[in-house]
Amino acid sequence: MTHNRRRVTVVRIHCPVSPETLEAMLAGDATALERDRTAAAILAVIRSDKALGDFGLYHGVVEIGIGWESFTPSPDAAPALGSAGAATLSSTVILTTYAAAEADIEGALAALMAAHPWEVPVIELAQAELLLR
Repeated sequence: MTHNRRRVTVVRIHCPVSPETLEAMLAGDATALERDRTAAAILAVIRSDKALGDFGLYHGVVEIGIGWESFTPSPDAAPALGSAGAATLSSTVILTTYAAAEADIEGALAALMAAHPWEVPVIELAQAELLLR
């Protein structure tokens, strides 16, 4: 049996959140993400763009993973968190959303870059297929 498929662009945003936001989420308060300044700005971009998170009957679809990221800024870096030469841990959520492969999402990507506070934002793009009913 073959299933219908939809070609999509996967947009995965590594979004820093405050330690308090991560702690609240780990304690079961998923709404804490809505109160975090950075996460709220990135979610607003996803929710306001017609192509991002468009699943036909559902809009603004985003998967949320919680955790930490580790990095070491170089001497030439101007990090938003941490200091040069020191390994740093950042409370982070990974927001994954999708757009139809043929959709023009350049404006949304520019808005995501503008909303992201890191000197070198981690925003991944990949191609995938989603199964449809």
